[in-house]
Amino acid sequence: MEHLERLMKRYPMLVGMREEIELVFEMIKNSYEKGGKLLVCGNGGSAADSDHIVGELMKGFYKQRKLPAAEKIRFGEQGEKLQGALPAIALSQHSALSTAFLNDVDPDMVFAQQVYGYGVEDDVFLGLSTSGNSVNVISAAKVAAAKGMKVIAMTGKDGGAMRELCDVCLIVPAQMTADIQEFHLPIYHALCAMLEDYFFPGE
Repeated sequence: MEHLERLMKRYPMLVGMREEIELVFEMIKNSYEKGGKLLVCGNGGSAADSDHIVGELMKGFYKQRKLPAAEKIRFGEQGEKLQGALPAIALSQHSALSTAFLNDVDPDMVFAQQVYGYGVEDDVFLGLSTSGNSVNVISAAKVAAAKGMKVIAMTGKDGGAMRELCDVCLIVPAQMTADIQEFHLPIYHALCAMLEDYFFPGE
Protein backbone atom coordinates (compact mmCIF):
# COMPACT_ATOMS: atom_id res chain seq x y z
CA MET A 1 0.00 0.00 0.00
CA GLU A 2 1.88 2.98 -1.35
CA HIS A 3 0.12 5.63 0.72
CA LEU A 4 0.50 3.69 3.96
CA GLU A 5 4.22 3.19 3.33
CA ARG A 6 4.58 6.90 2.66
CA LEU A 7 2.77 7.71 5.90
CA MET A 8 5.09 5.44 7.89
CA LYS A 9 8.20 7.02 6.34
CA ARG A 10 7.03 10.59 6.89
CA TYR A 11 5.71 9.97 10.41
CA PRO A 12 7.84 7.24 12.03
CA MET A 13 6.09 7.85 15.37
CA LEU A 14 3.01 6.22 13.81
CA VAL A 15 4.71 2.93 12.87
CA GLY A 16 3.21 1.22 15.91
CA MET A 17 -0.27 2.08 14.61
CA ARG A 18 0.17 0.39 11.24
CA GLU A 19 -1.98 -2.66 12.05
CA GLU A 20 -4.85 -0.54 13.37
CA ILE A 21 -4.75 1.78 10.35
CA GLU A 22 -4.88 -1.22 8.00
CA LEU A 23 -7.85 -2.58 9.96
CA VAL A 24 -9.70 0.73 9.66
CA PHE A 25 -9.08 0.70 5.91
CA GLU A 26 -10.53 -2.82 5.67
CA MET A 27 -13.61 -1.88 7.69
CA ILE A 28 -14.43 1.14 5.56
CA LYS A 29 -13.63 -0.73 2.33
CA ASN A 30 -15.92 -3.60 3.33
CA SER A 31 -18.70 -1.13 4.11
CA TYR A 32 -18.40 0.54 0.72
CA GLU A 33 -18.39 -2.82 -1.02
CA LYS A 34 -21.74 -3.57 0.65
CA GLY A 35 -23.23 -0.23 -0.38
CA GLY A 36 -22.62 1.43 2.98
CA LYS A 37 -21.44 4.91 3.87
CA LEU A 38 -19.22 6.67 6.39
CA LEU A 39 -20.68 8.91 9.09
CA VAL A 40 -18.09 11.25 10.66
CA CYS A 41 -18.24 13.72 13.53
CA GLY A 42 -16.19 15.73 16.00
CA ASN A 43 -16.12 19.08 17.79
CA GLY A 44 -14.12 22.22 17.04
CA GLY A 45 -11.03 21.36 15.01
CA SER A 46 -12.26 17.77 14.82
CA ALA A 47 -15.49 19.05 13.21
CA ALA A 48 -13.34 20.69 10.55
CA ASP A 49 -11.43 17.43 10.16
CA SER A 50 -14.72 15.58 9.71
CA ASP A 51 -15.67 17.89 6.87
CA HIS A 52 -12.18 17.52 5.40
CA ILE A 53 -12.48 13.73 5.36
CA VAL A 54 -15.81 13.93 3.55
CA GLY A 55 -14.29 16.30 1.01
CA GLU A 56 -11.55 13.80 0.14
CA LEU A 57 -13.98 10.88 -0.20
CA MET A 58 -16.86 12.46 -2.09
CA LYS A 59 -14.75 13.73 -5.01
CA GLY A 60 -11.38 13.13 -6.61
CA PHE A 61 -8.43 13.31 -4.21
CA TYR A 62 -5.26 12.22 -6.00
CA LYS A 63 -7.24 10.94 -8.99
CA GLN A 64 -9.81 12.41 -11.36
CA ARG A 65 -12.23 9.48 -10.84
CA LYS A 66 -13.79 9.90 -14.27
CA LEU A 67 -17.10 8.12 -14.77
CA PRO A 68 -17.28 4.96 -16.90
CA ALA A 69 -18.41 5.58 -20.48
CA ALA A 70 -21.91 4.16 -19.85
CA GLU A 71 -22.44 6.50 -16.91
CA LYS A 72 -21.20 9.50 -18.87
CA ILE A 73 -23.87 8.80 -21.48
CA ARG A 74 -26.52 8.40 -18.79
CA PHE A 75 -25.73 11.78 -17.21
CA GLY A 76 -25.24 13.63 -20.48
CA GLU A 77 -23.01 16.69 -20.49
CA GLN A 78 -22.92 16.67 -16.68
CA GLY A 79 -21.28 13.26 -16.82
CA GLU A 80 -18.10 14.83 -18.18
CA LYS A 81 -17.58 16.74 -14.95
CA LEU A 82 -18.99 14.36 -12.33
CA GLN A 83 -16.45 12.34 -10.35
CA GLY A 84 -16.72 8.97 -8.65
CA ALA A 85 -17.79 9.34 -5.01
CA LEU A 86 -17.33 7.33 -1.83
CA PRO A 87 -20.43 8.19 0.25
CA ALA A 88 -19.66 10.06 3.47
CA ILE A 89 -21.55 12.52 5.67
CA ALA A 90 -20.06 14.99 8.19
CA LEU A 91 -22.59 15.11 11.02
CA SER A 92 -21.18 18.40 12.29
CA GLN A 93 -22.20 20.35 9.18
CA HIS A 94 -26.00 20.47 9.49
CA SER A 95 -26.49 23.72 11.37
CA ALA A 96 -30.30 23.98 11.24
CA LEU A 97 -30.83 20.40 12.41
CA SER A 98 -28.05 20.58 15.00
CA THR A 99 -29.06 23.88 16.57
CA ALA A 100 -32.73 22.88 16.66
CA PHE A 101 -31.96 19.55 18.31
CA LEU A 102 -29.48 20.90 20.85
CA ASN A 103 -31.93 23.68 21.78
CA ASP A 104 -35.10 21.58 21.86
CA VAL A 105 -33.84 18.21 23.07
CA ASP A 106 -30.27 17.58 24.28
CA PRO A 107 -26.89 18.96 23.08
CA ASP A 108 -25.17 15.70 24.01
CA MET A 109 -27.37 13.78 21.57
CA VAL A 110 -26.97 15.99 18.49
CA PHE A 111 -24.70 13.53 16.64
CA ALA A 112 -26.50 10.48 18.01
CA GLN A 113 -29.78 11.66 16.49
CA GLN A 114 -28.15 11.85 13.07
CA VAL A 115 -26.57 8.42 13.43
CA TYR A 116 -30.02 7.10 14.30
CA GLY A 117 -31.54 8.80 11.25
CA TYR A 118 -28.84 8.08 8.68
CA GLY A 119 -27.15 4.93 9.89
CA VAL A 120 -27.77 1.37 8.77
CA GLU A 121 -26.02 -1.87 9.63
CA ASP A 122 -23.43 -1.81 6.83
CA ASP A 123 -22.33 1.75 7.59
CA VAL A 124 -19.26 2.85 9.54
CA PHE A 125 -19.17 5.52 12.24
CA LEU A 126 -15.94 7.51 12.71
CA GLY A 127 -15.74 9.73 15.77
CA LEU A 128 -12.92 12.22 16.23
CA SER A 129 -12.16 13.32 19.78
CA THR A 130 -8.68 14.36 20.88
CA SER A 131 -9.41 13.34 24.47
CA GLY A 132 -11.65 10.41 23.61
CA ASN A 133 -14.14 11.79 26.12
CA SER A 134 -16.42 14.06 24.04
CA VAL A 135 -19.88 13.21 25.36
CA ASN A 136 -21.73 13.93 22.11
CA VAL A 137 -19.30 11.73 20.13
CA ILE A 138 -19.57 8.96 22.73
CA SER A 139 -23.38 9.07 22.53
CA ALA A 140 -23.22 8.78 18.75
CA ALA A 141 -20.79 5.85 19.00
CA LYS A 142 -23.18 4.02 21.34
CA VAL A 143 -26.10 4.50 18.96
CA ALA A 144 -23.96 3.35 16.02
CA ALA A 145 -22.96 0.19 17.87
CA ALA A 146 -26.59 -0.48 18.78
CA LYS A 147 -27.50 -0.25 15.08
CA GLY A 148 -24.85 -2.83 14.20
CA MET A 149 -22.48 -0.36 12.57
CA LYS A 150 -18.71 -0.62 12.85
CA VAL A 151 -17.37 2.03 15.22
CA ILE A 152 -13.98 3.71 14.80
CA ALA A 153 -12.43 6.51 16.84
CA MET A 154 -9.47 8.80 16.29
CA THR A 155 -8.12 10.08 19.60
CA GLY A 156 -4.95 10.90 21.50
CA LYS A 157 -3.74 10.67 25.10
CA ASP A 158 -4.96 7.31 26.48
CA GLY A 159 -7.99 7.04 24.18
CA GLY A 160 -10.43 8.08 26.89
CA ALA A 161 -13.86 6.49 27.14
CA MET A 162 -13.99 5.99 23.36
CA ARG A 163 -11.32 3.32 23.64
CA GLU A 164 -13.76 0.84 25.15
CA LEU A 165 -16.62 1.62 22.75
CA CYS A 166 -14.90 1.07 19.41
CA ASP A 167 -14.06 -1.76 17.08
CA VAL A 168 -10.83 0.14 16.42
CA CYS A 169 -9.47 3.15 18.31
CA LEU A 170 -6.66 5.01 16.57
CA ILE A 171 -4.79 6.56 19.50
CA VAL A 172 -2.01 8.83 18.22
CA PRO A 173 1.14 9.28 20.33
CA ALA A 174 0.46 12.81 21.57
CA GLN A 175 -1.03 14.56 24.59
CA MET A 176 -1.75 18.14 23.49
CA THR A 177 -4.88 18.83 21.43
CA ALA A 178 -3.04 20.59 18.59
CA ASP A 179 -0.40 17.84 18.41
CA ILE A 180 -3.09 15.15 18.31
CA GLN A 181 -4.91 16.89 15.47
CA GLU A 182 -1.66 17.24 13.55
CA PHE A 183 -1.31 13.44 13.62
CA HIS A 184 -4.96 12.84 12.73
CA LEU A 185 -4.68 14.70 9.41
CA PRO A 186 -1.95 12.58 7.76
CA ILE A 187 -3.65 9.40 8.96
CA TYR A 188 -7.01 10.24 7.42
CA HIS A 189 -5.32 11.55 4.29
CA ALA A 190 -3.59 8.18 3.91
CA LEU A 191 -6.84 6.29 4.52
CA CYS A 192 -8.73 8.38 1.95
CA ALA A 193 -5.95 7.84 -0.60
CA MET A 194 -5.90 4.09 0.08
CA LEU A 195 -9.66 3.88 -0.42
CA GLU A 196 -9.42 5.92 -3.62
CA ASP A 197 -6.72 3.60 -4.99
CA TYR A 198 -8.83 0.55 -4.22
CA PHE A 199 -12.12 1.76 -5.69
CA PHE A 200 -10.72 3.78 -8.60
CA PRO A 201 -7.78 1.75 -9.95
CA GLY A 202 -6.08 2.39 -13.24
CA GLU A 203 -5.96 6.18 -13.18
